[in-house]
Amino acid sequence: MRKRDHNIFANAASLLICGLLAGVVVAAAAFPAVAMSGLAAKAGAETFDRLPSELTVKRSPQMTYVYASDGKTLIATMYDENRRDVPLKDVSPIMQEAIIAAEDHTFRTHNGVDAKGIARAFVANNSAGSTTQGASTLTMQLVRMLIAYSATHPQDVVAATEDTNARKLREMKYALQLDKEMTKDEILERYLNIAPFGRGAYGIFAASQVYFGKHPRDLKIEEAALLAGMVKAPSAFDPTTPAGKPQALDRRNYVIDNMVETQAITPEQATAAKAVQLKVKDKRTPNGCVATSKNHWGFFCDFFYRWWMEQETFGATSYDRERRLKSGGYRIVTTMDVKTQQVAKANIDKHLKSNNKNALMLAGIEPGSGRVRALAVNRVFKLDDPANPQNKISSNPAKAKKKIRGTYPNTTNPLLTGGGDINGYQFGSTFKMFTMVAALERGYPLETTINTVSPYPSKYIVDSNSPAACKGTNKYCPENAGRKGYGPMNMWSAFGQSINTYFVPLEERAGAANVVDTAKKLGIQFRASTDAAIANNRAAADQWGAFTLGVSSATPLEMANAYATLAADGKYCEPIPVQEIVDQDGNKLDIANPRCEQRIKTEAARAAVDAARCPVGDRSTTSKCAGATARQAKTEIGKPIMGKSGTTDSAKTASLIVGTKQLMVAGIIADPDWAQTSTSFTHDEVNDAVWSTVRDAMKGKPAQQFTAPNGKIVEGDQRSIPDVRCKTIDDARGRLRGAGFEVFVNPTPVDSNCPAGTAAGTSPDGRTIKGGIVSIEVSNGKGVQQPGNPGNPPGRGPGGRPGPPPPRD
Repeated sequence: MRKRDHNIFANAASLLICGLLAGVVVAAAAFPAVAMSGLAAKAGAETFDRLPSELTVKRSPQMTYVYASDGKTLIATMYDENRRDVPLKDVSPIMQEAIIAAEDHTFRTHNGVDAKGIARAFVANNSAGSTTQGASTLTMQLVRMLIAYSATHPQDVVAATEDTNARKLREMKYALQLDKEMTKDEILERYLNIAPFGRGAYGIFAASQVYFGKHPRDLKIEEAALLAGMVKAPSAFDPTTPAGKPQALDRRNYVIDNMVETQAITPEQATAAKAVQLKVKDKRTPNGCVATSKNHWGFFCDFFYRWWMEQETFGATSYDRERRLKSGGYRIVTTMDVKTQQVAKANIDKHLKSNNKNALMLAGIEPGSGRVRALAVNRVFKLDDPANPQNKISSNPAKAKKKIRGTYPNTTNPLLTGGGDINGYQFGSTFKMFTMVAALERGYPLETTINTVSPYPSKYIVDSNSPAACKGTNKYCPENAGRKGYGPMNMWSAFGQSINTYFVPLEERAGAANVVDTAKKLGIQFRASTDAAIANNRAAADQWGAFTLGVSSATPLEMANAYATLAADGKYCEPIPVQEIVDQDGNKLDIANPRCEQRIKTEAARAAVDAARCPVGDRSTTSKCAGATARQAKTEIGKPIMGKSGTTDSAKTASLIVGTKQLMVAGIIADPDWAQTSTSFTHDEVNDAVWSTVRDAMKGKPAQQFTAPNGKIVEGDQRSIPDVRCKTIDDARGRLRGAGFEVFVNPTPVDSNCPAGTAAGTSPDGRTIKGGIVSIEVSNGKGVQQPGNPGNPPGRGPGGRPGPPPPRD
């Protein structure tokens, strides 16, 4: 009897303590008409009153969806927690009933706190000597989760879930508050959207996708019961594991029985549901750029991610910005055009596969908006598996010696856009564009004529031991292919044929530092420290004679955008990966708008484009093209185009930029792991990939004509050339110099009726730019030339000679 008596007294004492902490308070809150007296009521009320009056509720983290420019094609999902809130109307009624049957039978009748349930649990637990029954209502569980999500400190999260009377008391108070402020359906909707279901799934939408690959509106009885049963212990009741599957099945059947008890289903439905074999998926929702819908989209996705992480709008720190992206529930429509991206990758795959050490890279951008339409390369955007590596040993001998693996076939390096240790690649003669623009902006017209001797002794100082120095001097001494000089040339012909010894002297006239500044205005970032040291020091930049030949590094995206700026009449637009960002409330963020400004004079940009039509086999009514390095581009594309090819010393890279007013594509082939590659590249792969991509992407789109330049920027200040026919060479030279022209004597005689050794005429004849070069043509005395027309015979180049063959690039 004593033992039994002792137990009675112990139970009574426990009941008093519990009443002091929680039970009595709940009774007073739930049933205010019930009379309570003494110490228990007083202590409970004081504890209750010390709690904050309002529950702070923050939105639970939501998944962000990233789409292509059509707003329909999903590129990637990004999240800290796999969750997407859905309204209750989009959750099957049977799922709603299943969660009530599993967690809170009296949910629809109590006021947030089940007083009878608390008393029943108290008695059962004390009789058992341990906790065997819980008394938390569905509303109290929701409170617990809301407190955890609203926590600003890790300890607050612990306090929200620790098994203490204080926590229970807090949950009770706030549950009563929620029940007054929200309808039962609102509470149930919030609960279903916040509850954890294991396997990284939070909320009923994610759970339905992960385990059954369906929308929650389509859940069946046995599926709903399984999911409802998992909330209690997602890890223990995981149906995808050998240990969890039998427990999940038992729990499912338990919930089905409870659904009969709550009259949600009939006994016959229960029997049928239990008989259904348990079939679940383990389809985790892809997360981040390494899990894009197509693996070659990862490079664009990564560009978007890096862009987001640079925007202060999304937070003061990188941590804040990433949390915002992965929990803000945004709907992001990017600028990636599916068609352009697909054809770019397809045209790359025709030439190089992902396991090739060389990288064929294409970047496409829209002139006038900066919207990046494609970023493609023969690589898989993926981290190599250290335990089972796929990547080959690096092509760089120094790295290979240390068994360091290269970036092929898998990499997450921003090969096309730069960042980290990716500074870019040498684009060779495509940099001549920066010299031409700088000169045009400083008043040098397209007709500017320069005698293209080779080698050319420039004013730029280099080490006297450098192979680039003129022999026996410290002067930079560039050459043309084959050490050939091609005589007087203007911008059209020199750009079309990529004449080195035209653009180095043009750089001297425009000022090398001004040329570097032009490159900056057009978006070249000089990521390499050695390049930046020169570019950011005006005195050093003014001695950078080789800059015009493309010895500095740039990324494919930078080069595409530089040329796109000119195609847009000099309007520079920051390369941007988004065109619409919508938050959870349906508000559009202005940050997705294009960011543009006029950086190049309009007429200078139009003049540069006019010259840039020459290398790719196109021309306007104004153009005076003579030769092309990538003539097939016009034939392939069949629309107005501009562009330029480029090759570096020893052909360590090969590049081509081609575009219309709607799309500019820059391509390059290089070895990202070893800049000093032993491979000598040709233009075969890159040229075909670039012009084929522009052609395929532009199919079905109207042709848009470039605006031709006009005025002095084309011909400059024109002056009459004195008639020196049949004069002695010295006399002709004096007359021309006296008229203010720079004089060049063509060493190759031409047919003329003037006496041999005298002036047959000039090239050009009639008029030319003030201060320009005039070539004296020397007569051979053979009398073939007709009087009054000592100029160039049809089909002949300057000076009556055949036009020069195009250099390699």
